[in-house]
Amino acid sequence: MARKLPALNPDNSAFWQGGAEGTLNMHHCQGCQRYFHPPAPICPRCLSQDVGPRPVSGRGKVLSYTINHQRWNADVEMPYVVAIIELADQPGLRLVSNIVGMPVDEVHIDMPVRVTFSQVEDVWLPFFEREA
Repeated sequence: MARKLPALNPDNSAFWQGGAEGTLNMHHCQGCQRYFHPPAPICPRCLSQDVGPRPVSGRGKVLSYTINHQRWNADVEMPYVVAIIELADQPGLRLVSNIVGMPVDEVHIDMPVRVTFSQVEDVWLPFFEREA
């Protein structure tokens, strides 16, 4: 069973395909000058429609995490970490992803991380690894 991929649309394609250029794109509002996630056609803070994707640093920290031991998908190596990442570009800018490239028991709160991408078909999944 392969990973279930997101349905691409005009609002989210820059997020899911930015990895082709090694870029993490987050939606940004011109009205209130804030990033937000998930991408949407209207800013959830000020309701402006003047929104669109903008590259961010791809750096952040682990805000919270869990180690999953349940085999939900035969193609995913067990165990794995599901984490809430707070991006360095703006306080409160968060996304859920996996921590990769390290033993799961070494992940910790406030650990600095950076984005890395894994291509599956026409989608580049953003994962995070420990920042050296």
